[in-house]
Amino acid sequence: MNYIKRSIEKVVQKSDKTFKCILVTGARQTGKSTMIKKLFPNKKYISFDDPFVEEQAKENPNIFMMINPPPVIYDEAQRVTEIFRYIKIKCDEVDERGLFCLSGSQPFELMKNISESLSGRVCIIELCGLSLREIIGDGFNKPFLPTMEYVQERSKTAQQPQNIWKIIHRGGYPELKNPEVDWGTFYASYVKTYLERDVRNISAVQNLDDFRKFMVAVATRTGQMLNYSNIADEIGKDQTTIKNWLSILEASGIIYLLEPYTSSVLKRAIKTPKLYFRDTGLAAYLTRWLTPETLAIGAMNGAFFETFVISEILKSYSNSGIDYRYSVSYYRGKDKKVNSDCEIDIIIEENGILYPIEIKQSVKVNADETSAFTILDKLENKKRGMGAIICMCPRPGVLRENVLQIPVWYI
Repeated sequence: MNYIKRSIEKVVQKSDKTFKCILVTGARQTGKSTMIKKLFPNKKYISFDDPFVEEQAKENPNIFMMINPPPVIYDEAQRVTEIFRYIKIKCDEVDERGLFCLSGSQPFELMKNISESLSGRVCIIELCGLSLREIIGDGFNKPFLPTMEYVQERSKTAQQPQNIWKIIHRGGYPELKNPEVDWGTFYASYVKTYLERDVRNISAVQNLDDFRKFMVAVATRTGQMLNYSNIADEIGKDQTTIKNWLSILEASGIIYLLEPYTSSVLKRAIKTPKLYFRDTGLAAYLTRWLTPETLAIGAMNGAFFETFVISEILKSYSNSGIDYRYSVSYYRGKDKKVNSDCEIDIIIEENGILYPIEIKQSVKVNADETSAFTILDKLENKKRGMGAIICMCPRPGVLRENVLQIPVWYI
């Protein structure tokens, strides 16, 4: 299969020129090793997946580094945490940039050791699964924002996919870009490998079958507010265990928790995060939606469409080198006037301006569906910017003066 150009490549190359050490992290099978080998062909590549190499590095890391000096790539770096101390020493000895490129598919372990050994010396870069832009070969690389300026620029390259549900169902792992790779076989192997190689290494998980059932229970709740007790009751575990296991899924890039927008002014706001799977294909596999057609008309189609949109927005920021965690939130609260819940699916904040977004999988939408946006006008120190409904409409349009309709493929 031909190499798939990644949107984050320029961020990685720039970081390598300005930092002594970079760490490319992300979920298993997102293409980290393939990308860094393509970007840095002149750096020696060493994978600690090789048991012999791993043993050598663990037994005598100092000598191992003398034999394999920088510039060098250490793949699956979480397997040999002993070497981090010597990377730190080498970084402190010289002023050169681009000495070490680390990567690994266990962010949980990597981040723990990075924070202890290389804090302040490493640039951390997250590689997500393929975005819709990457899947269809669109080189546009600006973070999504629901403004007229963004829509006008985006319209120059935006391409409507033939079947968006086929893309949502297949997911964003690069290997699945090859049509000959069987969907079910890939995800069955992915789950097995994730459980046996990543989850098993974490002592809190004793029974992998229980964790597999837990993953299924979480997948059925993608796009919903997080309810620990509900998941605990379903799989027969206590809430403390559920919280620990969710932290594993989050740290290893399987799920994302979208935090609520909090403000003392919005007294009726719900303070519970919403849960989203990072890859819709994996969520479809776990919840047994076996074809794009059944997913498109099934009971969870709205949740999957919302999950896909949230994931694409996050990727647009991550691929631009922007930490989206400080830029996105959602709102849900009780509307006093009508005594019912009102919700804003996602709020993007930039320069003190809040951009509210509603997500609908329908083709036709109307401005009345954005009535909750006005709740943001209560915030004295913030300004409400242009809002939008992201949907399946054929082209962008203006629903009212400050609300747009934007096709999902414009993200």
